[in-house]
Amino acid sequence: MELVAFLGQDKETWGQVTGLINKGDWEKIILVKSKDSETFPVPENGKEIMIDSSKPLLDIKSDLLKKLKPHLSGLECSLSIASGNGKEHMALISALLSLPVGIRLAVFTKQGVEFIN
Repeated sequence: MELVAFLGQDKETWGQVTGLINKGDWEKIILVKSKDSETFPVPENGKEIMIDSSKPLLDIKSDLLKKLKPHLSGLECSLSIASGNGKEHMALISALLSLPVGIRLAVFTKQGVEFIN
């Protein structure tokens, strides 16, 4: 399964994404980042997608639709929205559901990778 994770400017939340990357068994990892975010190491099986978070929500969604479509091959993906803000999350979730692809919210806990839906 693919992991789609948003990386916002709130760098203190990046540990959650790092835990998911390191402890999950992912076919592919897609890191969606705001163009203003700091550098984050992209894993070997990963792809980085940059967005402009200053744009209106529907423009971000449209941009994400175009950029995500070639990278998602399954009927569902795991999603981490532990980082970022509401506008970014809404655009990402809306884009994924419009592809269409189902989403499973993923979180890294003391017990490892867990799905909360």
